[in-house]
Amino acid sequence: MSDDNHTTGLGTLAGRLGRTVLGALENRSELLVVEWQQEKFRLSQVLVLCVGSMFLGVLGALFLTATVVFLFSEETRIYVAAAFGVLYLAGAGVAFFRLQKLLKREPFSETLRQLRKDRALLDSLE
Repeated sequence: MSDDNHTTGLGTLAGRLGRTVLGALENRSELLVVEWQQEKFRLSQVLVLCVGSMFLGVLGALFLTATVVFLFSEETRIYVAAAFGVLYLAGAGVAFFRLQKLLKREPFSETLRQLRKDRALLDSLE
């Protein structure tokens, strides 16, 4: 009789453990899907903003540069154009570093954090 209770207890425990594991996997997969959608949206925003900024920036810089260069005498125009070139290169460097900072954020960070917590919990059970 005690063997039946022991077997039933193990079966119940195994069922609960299985449901818990399946629930955790379902939870983590839902989180992954949500973060995947967020990452796709963020990437599309980054691309649209980059392309738009580059296009409008180049047009604006071109017209402004041409206007300023033509305001100077013919002898000094080459120096003014070179100064603008240096200025634009510095601006490109700043934009590059800002873009790097934006892209450093780890994608799927919440999913990875939850998986690390799950691994730590499972490691502590051993």
